[in-house]
Amino acid sequence: MIGCCSFCPCFGISGEADDDLGRSNLDPVLLISGIGGSILHSKRRRRGFQTRVWVRIFLADLEFKKKLWSIYNPKTGYTEALDDDSEILVPDDDHGLYAIDILDPSVLTKCLHLKEVYYFHDMINMLLRCGYKKGITLFGYGYDFRQSNRIDKAMEGLKIKLQTAYKASGGRKVNIISHSMGGLLVSCFMSLYNDVFSKYVKKWICIGCPFQGAPGCINGSLLTGLQFVDGLESFFFVLRWTMHQLLVESPSIYEMMANPEFQWKKQPEIQVWRKQFKDKKTSSVVLETYGPTESITLFEEALRDNEVSYDGRTIAVPFNFSILQWATGTRQVLNNAQLPTGVSFYNIYGTCFDTPFDVCYGSETSPINDLSDLCHTIPEYSYVDGDETVPAESAKADGFAATARVGVAARHRDLLRDKKVFHLIQKWLGVSPKHSRTSRVTNISAN
Repeated sequence: MIGCCSFCPCFGISGEADDDLGRSNLDPVLLISGIGGSILHSKRRRRGFQTRVWVRIFLADLEFKKKLWSIYNPKTGYTEALDDDSEILVPDDDHGLYAIDILDPSVLTKCLHLKEVYYFHDMINMLLRCGYKKGITLFGYGYDFRQSNRIDKAMEGLKIKLQTAYKASGGRKVNIISHSMGGLLVSCFMSLYNDVFSKYVKKWICIGCPFQGAPGCINGSLLTGLQFVDGLESFFFVLRWTMHQLLVESPSIYEMMANPEFQWKKQPEIQVWRKQFKDKKTSSVVLETYGPTESITLFEEALRDNEVSYDGRTIAVPFNFSILQWATGTRQVLNNAQLPTGVSFYNIYGTCFDTPFDVCYGSETSPINDLSDLCHTIPEYSYVDGDETVPAESAKADGFAATARVGVAARHRDLLRDKKVFHLIQKWLGVSPKHSRTSRVTNISAN
């Protein structure tokens, strides 16, 4: 355990505020993370011991397989860990900020300052310099991002966090700042609990949200997985195939598939160069295309033999139609969301970066023989403007009466540390930097 004061440059100055009563008139801010943006702990049901399973650098792939691989339960709507003795939790330390600050808060990560795991850290520091106080006017909300954006536990957790911030600040309405998929979670809450949202929320600043889906990234993730880190660092992180097995059983991923009812400038597609046999000796190569609706058949065929080996068992992990049905319901919830009167909405979206849109497998000279081979093939992408993850076309299409929509030239995660984004947030919140203190990430007992 690290003490509250440290002169080591690996750690910032404590983020706990002093008794600066002159700044206590700030409306509280609640930061809400996106997919992969919350620390997850695995808690042993019998012993109560907790281990950090997301994010971690040391033994990342092994612990991920053991503790985080899951199977969706259609009876409950939750995806549940294969390890029966394991419960996945999101730590709520430091008023919810710990889980969304530095995602691997180990000493080594901090000293090396691996930016890939620095999530809301810079924004937290910016808000502290503007006079916000942890537990009084600054809070965080991390959640189990495997689950649906409308699942009861996530909705109840957000309600409690809004109530906590409202009461701690003396009855002031809350300003929400969400990132990425966190915007979908907020939209679901606003749709399902509009009166509660109206009671507790003053402003909502949404950053890089895939309102209409993230077609390229999600289609690729469902078929071949997702690599969060590239280059040499990838050898110390969760492997693409390992991540793939989790994503196929994660409702949140299905909820970010391209909205088939949205009027895209061009419908997103999955393209497959396919070898077709006219007879035993004659074959030809054709380019098959699948739109948002037709791609369901492709997912079913490509994932028909997908399986994992776990604790001596072989477990089938095909495309999950129960999750798809649930996600279709979530899309309806999102379509029904309405911004309450009196709540101001601001949308920041990323631009100027090539963002995956269409996904292509195989080539004319190296076609796919069987669709199940797609799961072992690295795709090629065609690109549109966006933040490298979410197309600007999707992020702009919020459907609300926005006070402002602003495009910022930054990558998806970099939006959370961009100077222009900070300037916009300060302007919309009506604050400016007053202090030089920074956030020291709280250390807790999980490994």
